[in-house]
Amino acid sequence: MNFAEFTGEIQHRLELPDTGRTVRAIRATLMTLGERIPEGAAEDLAASLPVESKWYLTGAVQEHDQRFDWQEFLDRVDEREGPRTGPPEAAYHARIVIGLVESEVPASDFQQLRDQLPESETDENWRKLFEVVDGGGWGDAHEAQTGGGPQPDPEAEAGRDS
Repeated sequence: MNFAEFTGEIQHRLELPDTGRTVRAIRATLMTLGERIPEGAAEDLAASLPVESKWYLTGAVQEHDQRFDWQEFLDRVDEREGPRTGPPEAAYHARIVIGLVESEVPASDFQQLRDQLPESETDENWRKLFEVVDGGGWGDAHEAQTGGGPQPDPEAEAGRDS
């Protein structure tokens, strides 16, 4: 996938009105992620992404392997995205970007990313970043959010409860 396709897919998933906002969401998420993980892990993750995305994870990052939690991640993404974004929107954007990244990189590189970010609720709570991935990917997460897809049969549900 080239950067135009990557950006187009993110823009579609986020339903953003223009490419500029989409690129800011991608840049903010990947740069901030690149700051949090070790340089080698960022390079491994970036290897399968379009060259511009690689730059956000590696070349644009001044210092890798910084220690900060999920909330600090959101604050940084929000700040980088600009004044039209707030923390809830930044969190959603990051989850969608990571969901597409997961579909583009080898499973071992994505697992390496997960291993770098503590997912415990009592620790840094990074599991929130992976909610779209863990929910079955963007299509399933989008359907769950919008109420689309097959709906459960209330009679079958009632029969199981008895």
